[in-house]
Order: sequence, then C-alpha cells, then structure tokens
Amino acid sequence: MDINQLITQYGYVALFLGCIAEGETFTLLGGVAAHEGLLHYGLVVLVAMAGGILGDTALFFLGRYYGANILKKFTKHQKQIKKANSLIRKRPVLFVIGVRFMYGLRIVGPIIIGSSRLKPQKFMLLNVIGAVLWALIFVSLGYIGGQVIAPWLHTLDRHLKQIFWVVLIVALVWGVRIWFKRRAAHQTDEE
Repeated sequence: MDINQLITQYGYVALFLGCIAEGETFTLLGGVAAHEGLLHYGLVVLVAMAGGILGDTALFFLGRYYGANILKKFTKHQKQIKKANSLIRKRPVLFVIGVRFMYGLRIVGPIIIGSSRLKPQKFMLLNVIGAVLWALIFVSLGYIGGQVIAPWLHTLDRHLKQIFWVVLIVALVWGVRIWFKRRAAHQTDEE
C-alpha cells in the first residue's frame, strides 16, 4: 500500500480525530500533506478547525459539569489552576482564544474554563475564533515547512525500498545466527 494513497484516503479523518485530542502535530502534518498536493489546504484548515472546536467544546462541558471534581485531583497544580481562573475572570477573551497556544493547557484549559462558569455562548464564540486562528497558523506553518521537508521526504521515499531490503536481510542473518547458536547450545546440552 502506498503511503500517499493512505494519506489521500484517510488524511482528513486522521486530522479530525487528531485535532479533537491534541492537534498541533496533526495540523502541521496536514499542512505538509497539503503542500505535497495530497490534501487540499482549505479543507485541511476546515477539518482542523472542526476537530479543535469539537474537542474543546466537549472538554468545556466536561469542566462545566464535573470540573471541580476533576480539578481537585490535580493536587500539585492547584496554584496554576487558581492563576488560570484569575486570568479567565480578568481576560476571558484572551484566555479562551489563547488557551490553544499555551503549552500544558491544551487539554486541561477548556476544563478549567468550563468550571469557571463562563457562559457557554461566550465560550463558543471565542472557541470558534481561537480555532480559526489556531488552524490557520499551524496548517500554514506545516504548509511552509513542507517546502523544507518535501525534498527530504522524496529522498527518503526513493531510498526506503533499499533501506527496507537491507533491514530485512540484516534481520534474517541475525535470526539465522541466533538459530544456529541455540541449536549448538541445545546439542551441547544433550551430550
């Protein structure tokens, strides 16, 4: 099976699922795939936005209904959680839009926002704005990075078959060597 065909066939689904959970890696790779012509740039941006919006919305409502109990379990991080709650109260617009870009808060951030009792309508609007900015920035970075990565990937693709055969031959030789050693050891034990 050709890797390019897999990306073309399942790339949008993988991107969507990846953006629900984490996102940055998937959006960057989606941008690279768009640069290579395997996926369409505009669709990559839209799919990344949709996955990001859905994931953060689910975490927001999880935080809204169970956030206090969930956040209590982060005993070592209570100081950071209090600081985040303070930022949400002072600058909700910046925090909700920016939480996607804050290392370490990508997953727990929307839970904290949900537990802060920020109104769902306000969160949804800011969440969409944040997702648009996030998807455009990271997909574009991947697309631009594709200019650097693409020549390396093409070189790797040309040499991949040779590398595969070398690894296979080494593994077979190694396996035969182990088999002979075990056979010799077994024969020595029988004597």
